[in-house]
Amino acid sequence: MRGFEPAPQGLVLTLLGAYLEPRESAEVWSGGLVRLLGEFGFSPGAARVALNRLVGRDLLARTRDGRHVHYALTPRTITVLAEGDRRIFSLGRSARAETTWTVLWHAIPEERRLARTRLVRRLRFLGFGPVQDGTWLAPHDREHEVATLLAEHDVTEYAGVLLGRPATAVDFAVFVTRVWDLAELAAHYESFVDRFRRHTATDDREALLLRTRLVHTFREFPFLDPELPADLVPPPRHRAEALALFHDLYPALAEPARRYFDHATSMR
Repeated sequence: MRGFEPAPQGLVLTLLGAYLEPRESAEVWSGGLVRLLGEFGFSPGAARVALNRLVGRDLLARTRDGRHVHYALTPRTITVLAEGDRRIFSLGRSARAETTWTVLWHAIPEERRLARTRLVRRLRFLGFGPVQDGTWLAPHDREHEVATLLAEHDVTEYAGVLLGRPATAVDFAVFVTRVWDLAELAAHYESFVDRFRRHTATDDREALLLRTRLVHTFREFPFLDPELPADLVPPPRHRAEALALFHDLYPALAEPARRYFDHATSMR
């Protein structure tokens, strides 16, 4: 599919998140993962580098059985994937009215920049947008999730969190357009619909390729869509169509896609 150019490490996590079961105990043969990455255009060398880097980031655990290498998800990755499932599969499923908002301030020092980078990515996935350097805003009560993230990255001492509601004396709808680019968000939803609405799969291999591209592309929406309250701004154009397409196509392709994953990762 033209226009699909994922990073190999991210694609590995998409594949394992979609097909490896049970996540807590299952292992997958390294040769099978290399074979699957090859289906998406990655060389064996690039695939092995990606797997090694995921191990180095504590996102995969490597085990050996004689000459064969297998990979399993680490507890950190299992947690991240579960968080991702909640955001991906609940995104836009019900209209949201006025709600509690979360403001996060942080002043994480430069020597902790890796923790800061990882925190920021997770904040975006939870619907936070940047107000200014070190200040983030989300139209949700994220007290529990933020506390967990700060503790996970050992940066609690550098942050503060406030829950509240926007004042009615000013036009807050205008302000949020400076935090989130709502026109760009609508364009992303439109592009998703245009890309996937006419695609079908005629065999198990095509089902895996299409389903993986579908979910890998869709999982970017939690980073982009804060799910603003409907009484503040209208829902993004094309979101309803994109959600319907995803929730119809993703389960419809599950069985043949899983068969091909099992076939490709088999050592037989």
